[in-house]
Amino acid sequence: MPESFALTRFLDLLLRGFEFRMYHAIGLSAADAAQRAAKINSALALEVLIAAILIAFFLIVRASLSVEKPGAVQHLAEIIHEQVGTLGDQVIGHGYERFQAFVTCIFIFILLCNLSGLIPGIDTPTGNPSVPLALAVLTFLYYNFHGVRANGFGYVKQFIGPVPALAILMFPIEIISHLARMLSLTIRLYANMFASDMVSLVWFSLIPLAVPLPFMVLHILVSVIQALVFMLLAMIYLSMAVAHEH
Repeated sequence: MPESFALTRFLDLLLRGFEFRMYHAIGLSAADAAQRAAKINSALALEVLIAAILIAFFLIVRASLSVEKPGAVQHLAEIIHEQVGTLGDQVIGHGYERFQAFVTCIFIFILLCNLSGLIPGIDTPTGNPSVPLALAVLTFLYYNFHGVRANGFGYVKQFIGPVPALAILMFPIEIISHLARMLSLTIRLYANMFASDMVSLVWFSLIPLAVPLPFMVLHILVSVIQALVFMLLAMIYLSMAVAHEH
């Protein structure tokens, strides 16, 4: 993101000192710390803008709801709601409605982050590993919270396996397996979007007009698929966490 963006400059002023101290603590040079801080603040600025766009979209939908004369924005919102709801019913099952708002926001947010890379001069936020990692951590905390909420202490049964005698062996394995989900979500989204950005950048630098168009279409397809995959995996983890038959 260009440094001329006011929000990026504001975040630099607000966070740069803390980021420098953090990076210095792990042994990075001042130049490397400045470069990493700039990338993170640029991605964060785009995330804030996309979040603001989403809030504005939902406010517009809420203010323009109509049974007799639904507008284009309402139609779009209803299509997204119905499609995510259908998928949630199939994957999560009974009670999926309580999670629909979360997975819908995750899907739209990731999709807009992915597609923002098509704008010249803007790096895809999800091509920065810190963004997919934050989304993965949020998803991890969310589904575990609802797992405990739905099953209470019985949620621990997911980590000890069906055979009590093997619990001491299964528990660390299951803990590592659950933590690995965050790594899997992060790497899958980051690697695909980073690769898509690099391919588009190379072709734009070589031939800046007609030839890169297929790669722009490819970027759009990758963006949609990765948003869907992330949402689908979040649904799967939720369905496993809130299930009562362990």
